[in-house]
Amino acid sequence: MKFISGLVLGCMLTGGALTLAAQNERAMHPRIAAAITALRDARAYLAAAPHDFGGHKAEAMRASDEAIRQLQFALAYRGAEDRRERR
Repeated sequence: MKFISGLVLGCMLTGGALTLAAQNERAMHPRIAAAITALRDARAYLAAAPHDFGGHKAEAMRASDEAIRQLQFALAYRGAEDRRERR
């Protein structure tokens, strides 16, 4: 039981550290963070829209998903490089 409790606690602490690192990268690169927020908002708007924007809705949603993913990768990369440089 102690092992499982320790494992759960370790996972929670690791997740918290990763979340804190992600918040730090967003603070250091506010334009990228703002772009992710704007893309998520636009994607939600597209998803809720009753029309298909002339047949472009599905592709625009897919492209938004990919852009968000790439921006998140960029922040993660920058975070790893920043941590490496601080050592």
